Amino acid sequence: MTPPPPDGSRDRRIEDPTNLYLIHPLGRRLLGPALRARVSANAVSVAGLFIGLGAAWGFGHWVDWRWSVIGLLLAAAWLVADGLDGMIARATGTASPLGRVLDGVCDHGVFILIYVAVALSIGTVDGWALAIIAGTAHAVQSSLYEGERARYHRRIKGAAPSTPLPVGHNPFVRLYDAVAFGMDRVTARFDAALDGPDGHRLRIAYADGAVPPMRLLALLTANMRVLALFGACVAGRPELFCWIEIAPMTLIAIAGIAWHRRVETRLLARAHPLQPPRELGAVFFSKDQIG
Repeated sequence: MTPPPPDGSRDRRIEDPTNLYLIHPLGRRLLGPALRARVSANAVSVAGLFIGLGAAWGFGHWVDWRWSVIGLLLAAAWLVADGLDGMIARATGTASPLGRVLDGVCDHGVFILIYVAVALSIGTVDGWALAIIAGTAHAVQSSLYEGERARYHRRIKGAAPSTPLPVGHNPFVRLYDAVAFGMDRVTARFDAALDGPDGHRLRIAYADGAVPPMRLLALLTANMRVLALFGACVAGRPELFCWIEIAPMTLIAIAGIAWHRRVETRLLARAHPLQPPRELGAVFFSKDQIG
């Protein structure tokens, strides 16, 4: 089976450089073999969880810096798998609500394992408390960031606000969707304006104006967290990673989301015509660049 061309849905201006130049290209290289072998997206998600377990084991033995390097390499492999499962789902048309939640659960599961490994390596009650607080902060930050990124790309493409697909009474899926779509109620006014008579001009201005806050929020990616963890472990202070999660990353999430909302408010308040329309496709990945 020949892999389909990339969908071009990611704006390269807000993409994490490590995704742009390393993680996604590696995923694209693995997509063809995965499709020929008929590997499912859910299988890749679960495999990524086990790779992440190995990464957590490596970081948990940070006393020997060589284990930290092994943890970093396995974490990079997990990040590739994390991108590959979505590529497979889109290429095979097998995306589903449960698959989306499984992907999210596996992603969070890897970091839960990492926090447990860090707490065990510290070996104190304070260490466990620190890891639990950091993990909670991480879960909230990640959910909010993914929502902001999805919202940005949806608006650039001119798509309607996302609506959770019906999944019956599954409580886990309902909870996941409540977090993922919760901010849509706050941004409904701006989304309505995008459907108005001056919506195209507003969308063009938004595409440029929202780039700076989205770049700030890109510091919340799993890639950046892995690098922060690696640095803390090599320095012999894994607890620093928890403090980074609790303080700087929380401030980044608050500042980035507030900045994003401020951009929306400022654009809505403008009475004069916005900048002339131009093609949106120029800011997206080319076929060979997107992962």
